[in-house]
Amino acid sequence: MKVKIKENGPILLESNGQAKITQNGQQKPIQGSIIAICRCGQSKNQPFCDGSYAKANFKADSSEIDI
Repeated sequence: MKVKIKENGPILLESNGQAKITQNGQQKPIQGSIIAICRCGQSKNQPFCDGSYAKANFKADSSEIDI
């Protein structure tokens, strides 16, 4: 897995396409191999990013982590 933290944007998780999320006790598969996680706190689709960081003028540095 690779984690990319976008400058002024979300956390991107590159998965093998087998990711699942458990919310409210229910497990669901996550579609796609790149998952965008909100880090500005403004997304209406938490924990996923919906692009709200742009309107919120969110500012933060970028980085990358290989796991």
